[in-house]
Amino acid sequence: MFPDGGVDMQQLLQQAQKMQQDLAAAQQELAETPVEGSAGGGLVKATVTGAGELKSLEIDPRAVDPEDTETLADLVVAAVRDANNAAQELAKTKLGPLAQGLGGGGLPGLPF
Repeated sequence: MFPDGGVDMQQLLQQAQKMQQDLAAAQQELAETPVEGSAGGGLVKATVTGAGELKSLEIDPRAVDPEDTETLADLVVAAVRDANNAAQELAKTKLGPLAQGLGGGGLPGLPF
Protein backbone atom coordinates (compact mmCIF):
# COMPACT_ATOMS: atom_id res chain seq x y z
CA MET A 1 0.00 0.00 0.00
CA PHE A 2 1.10 3.53 -0.68
CA PRO A 3 1.01 6.16 2.08
CA ASP A 4 -2.05 7.75 0.47
CA GLY A 5 -3.98 4.47 0.84
CA GLY A 6 -3.54 3.40 -2.78
CA VAL A 7 -2.68 -0.10 -3.91
CA ASP A 8 0.81 -1.12 -5.04
CA MET A 9 -0.17 -2.56 -8.43
CA GLN A 10 3.26 -4.14 -9.00
CA GLN A 11 3.01 -6.04 -5.72
CA LEU A 12 -0.56 -7.07 -6.51
CA LEU A 13 0.49 -8.37 -9.94
CA GLN A 14 3.39 -10.30 -8.41
CA GLN A 15 1.05 -11.93 -5.90
CA ALA A 16 -1.40 -12.87 -8.65
CA GLN A 17 1.40 -14.35 -10.75
CA LYS A 18 2.68 -16.38 -7.77
CA MET A 19 -0.84 -17.71 -7.09
CA GLN A 20 -1.19 -18.65 -10.76
CA GLN A 21 2.11 -20.54 -10.66
CA ASP A 22 1.11 -22.32 -7.43
CA LEU A 23 -2.24 -23.29 -8.97
CA ALA A 24 -0.57 -24.66 -12.11
CA ALA A 25 1.87 -26.69 -9.99
CA ALA A 26 -0.96 -28.09 -7.87
CA GLN A 27 -2.97 -29.01 -10.99
CA GLN A 28 0.06 -30.79 -12.45
CA GLU A 29 0.53 -32.70 -9.19
CA LEU A 30 -3.13 -33.72 -9.27
CA ALA A 31 -2.81 -34.94 -12.86
CA GLU A 32 0.04 -37.23 -11.77
CA THR A 33 -1.40 -38.52 -8.47
CA PRO A 34 -3.21 -41.88 -8.62
CA VAL A 35 -6.34 -42.33 -6.50
CA GLU A 36 -8.15 -45.66 -6.05
CA GLY A 37 -11.79 -46.49 -5.54
CA SER A 38 -13.47 -49.85 -5.14
CA ALA A 39 -16.81 -51.63 -5.05
CA GLY A 40 -18.13 -55.03 -4.11
CA GLY A 41 -15.75 -55.41 -1.21
CA GLY A 42 -12.77 -54.86 -3.48
CA LEU A 43 -13.93 -57.11 -6.32
CA VAL A 44 -13.70 -54.14 -8.68
CA LYS A 45 -11.03 -51.46 -8.30
CA ALA A 46 -10.66 -48.31 -10.35
CA THR A 47 -7.66 -46.01 -10.39
CA VAL A 48 -8.03 -42.40 -11.54
CA THR A 49 -5.70 -39.44 -11.41
CA GLY A 50 -6.43 -36.64 -9.01
CA ALA A 51 -7.77 -34.82 -12.06
CA GLY A 52 -10.32 -37.61 -12.64
CA GLU A 53 -8.75 -39.43 -15.62
CA LEU A 54 -9.43 -43.18 -15.48
CA LYS A 55 -6.06 -44.98 -15.59
CA SER A 56 -6.88 -48.59 -14.77
CA LEU A 57 -9.66 -50.96 -13.87
CA GLU A 58 -9.17 -54.28 -12.07
CA ILE A 59 -11.91 -56.91 -11.96
CA ASP A 60 -11.56 -59.92 -9.71
CA PRO A 61 -12.60 -63.08 -11.62
CA ARG A 62 -15.10 -63.84 -8.83
CA ALA A 63 -17.06 -60.75 -9.94
CA VAL A 64 -17.58 -62.16 -13.43
CA ASP A 65 -20.81 -64.11 -13.88
CA PRO A 66 -21.77 -64.54 -17.55
CA GLU A 67 -25.39 -64.86 -16.45
CA ASP A 68 -25.31 -61.54 -14.57
CA THR A 69 -23.33 -58.90 -16.45
CA GLU A 70 -25.59 -56.17 -15.06
CA THR A 71 -24.16 -56.58 -11.55
CA LEU A 72 -20.63 -56.39 -12.91
CA ALA A 73 -21.48 -53.22 -14.81
CA ASP A 74 -22.94 -51.72 -11.62
CA LEU A 75 -19.77 -52.61 -9.70
CA VAL A 76 -17.60 -50.96 -12.37
CA VAL A 77 -19.67 -47.78 -12.27
CA ALA A 78 -19.58 -47.75 -8.46
CA ALA A 79 -15.79 -48.26 -8.36
CA VAL A 80 -15.17 -45.45 -10.86
CA ARG A 81 -17.57 -43.18 -8.96
CA ASP A 82 -15.76 -43.99 -5.69
CA ALA A 83 -12.38 -43.21 -7.26
CA ASN A 84 -13.68 -39.94 -8.72
CA ASN A 85 -15.06 -38.92 -5.32
CA ALA A 86 -11.63 -39.57 -3.82
CA ALA A 87 -10.06 -37.50 -6.61
CA GLN A 88 -12.42 -34.60 -5.84
CA GLU A 89 -11.48 -34.76 -2.17
CA LEU A 90 -7.81 -34.71 -3.14
CA ALA A 91 -8.45 -31.69 -5.38
CA LYS A 92 -10.17 -29.87 -2.51
CA THR A 93 -7.19 -30.58 -0.29
CA LYS A 94 -4.61 -29.49 -2.86
CA LEU A 95 -6.44 -26.62 -4.56
CA GLY A 96 -8.73 -25.41 -1.78
CA PRO A 97 -6.17 -23.14 -0.08
CA LEU A 98 -5.26 -21.65 -3.47
CA ALA A 99 -8.91 -20.96 -4.27
CA GLN A 100 -9.35 -19.27 -0.90
CA GLY A 101 -6.40 -17.06 -1.75
CA LEU A 102 -8.39 -15.79 -4.72
CA GLY A 103 -11.03 -14.17 -2.55
CA GLY A 104 -12.65 -17.25 -1.04
CA GLY A 105 -15.15 -17.52 -3.85
CA GLY A 106 -13.56 -20.58 -5.39
CA LEU A 107 -12.55 -20.92 -8.98
CA PRO A 108 -15.04 -21.20 -11.83
CA GLY A 109 -15.27 -24.74 -13.10
CA LEU A 110 -13.80 -26.36 -9.99
CA PRO A 111 -16.02 -28.51 -7.75
CA PHE A 112 -15.54 -26.48 -4.58
